[in-house]
Amino acid sequence: MKTIFIMVKCELGKAYDVAAEAVENVEQVSEVYSISGQYDLMMKCYLSDEQDIGHFVNEQIQTLGNIKDTFTMITFKAFN
Repeated sequence: MKTIFIMVKCELGKAYDVAAEAVENVEQVSEVYSISGQYDLMMKCYLSDEQDIGHFVNEQIQTLGNIKDTFTMITFKAFN
């Protein structure tokens, strides 16, 4: 299992709609946070080791309505 974070820039006034659609319709989306700065949302996603990150972001996230831009961060190790 691998964890990625996707920063999402939304159309104006649509961040809550995008967050709801992601949580409801994309199984790999674990959590969605409203954030400040250049991006509107941060999505935490869990992917299987076999799942291609590029295809996932391109086909499952960027195709959601009202998304203008994304920035993906790939994680390597979680510290507790």
